Amino acid sequence: MGLVLRAISYASHPLFIPLAGTIAYFIITPKYSPLSLQSGTVLPIFILTIIIPIVSYLILRNLGVVRSIFMPSLRERRYPLLIHVALLLMIVYEVIPNNFVIEVYYYFIGLAVAAMAALISVLFKVKCSLHLMGMGSLSMFLIALSIHFEINITLALSLLTLFIGLVATSRLYVRAHSVAELFIGFCIGFISQLLLVRFWL
Repeated sequence: MGLVLRAISYASHPLFIPLAGTIAYFIITPKYSPLSLQSGTVLPIFILTIIIPIVSYLILRNLGVVRSIFMPSLRERRYPLLIHVALLLMIVYEVIPNNFVIEVYYYFIGLAVAAMAALISVLFKVKCSLHLMGMGSLSMFLIALSIHFEINITLALSLLTLFIGLVATSRLYVRAHSVAELFIGFCIGFISQLLLVRFWL
């Protein structure tokens, strides 16, 4: 069981949330999305939110700035979060305008707001779960998409809710966070998306 929970921690890493939401949008939307639009959106996002952060992590680890991909201490989170915010803003200002999709545009603004909130919390010595922050962002985005397109994705949301429970359990199992830190992280992600829904829903 311990091995499974550890695997869930890796599978639910915050790096995958931007790409997961983007792919979910193209699966859910009833709008016609040509392959050129999908590839022109997904590929740059994959590079900027997964490949570059991994390379950045390896550099920071060699410099001794971080010790683990999960960044257990507050001190380790500063530079990775700063890089993450910069990359999300780059997507908002450079990638999405080339293939403008309003729902994805505000999704990434919400992700950037959540990441900045997490960075500010670090400066105030408050630790939150980045895993649950990502899950909160993704769940609110999917709920909003379901309402926006009037599509029943209850099964997907139920499975996501179950997965969120497993992620929370895994983070508690490895003693990475307290219950309060998990709750704060989820609320940051959920609320950051909720506040922006009125601009596109």
